[in-house]
Amino acid sequence: MMKRFILTIVALTIFCGNIAYADLAKSGTINWVTGWIFDISATAPQKGGYVLGSGRATGATFNVNGSGPLHEGRAVCIAVFIVMPDGSGTNKGNCYFGDKDGDRIITSFTGDIVAFKGDNIIIGGSGKYEGITGSGKWECDGSGEADDSAFNCRQNLTYKLP
Repeated sequence: MMKRFILTIVALTIFCGNIAYADLAKSGTINWVTGWIFDISATAPQKGGYVLGSGRATGATFNVNGSGPLHEGRAVCIAVFIVMPDGSGTNKGNCYFGDKDGDRIITSFTGDIVAFKGDNIIIGGSGKYEGITGSGKWECDGSGEADDSAFNCRQNLTYKLP
């Protein structure tokens, strides 16, 4: 009797595990929105009008389809940036984007801080995203004066899984 119970538990675990992976195709594109709060932890004005800085963005992810990969998850990015004397600037850093299961995609990003857009390169993943590769675009709205450093980004990743 105990052996049958254990085999049933093992079978259910395998079946339920496969359900979690069933909605993620081996390749495709994920489109999602992240709502962020950006905390600038340091800025360092330099001679000649350059400004160096860093910060952490914390947010929540929502798949544009209302379900699927990266829906109802958490996100964190650590960024460094430079603003040039002419007002242009760049940023780069690393992020994780998760889903409600706690599985994550890890990215490295670069971008233009004036245009609020750039590129994500997938550098790893956990859980159902383990072994994922690919890249995509991000584009954000600017934080307004009344937004208290809050803003949204629309993002996509074209990916492949092993």
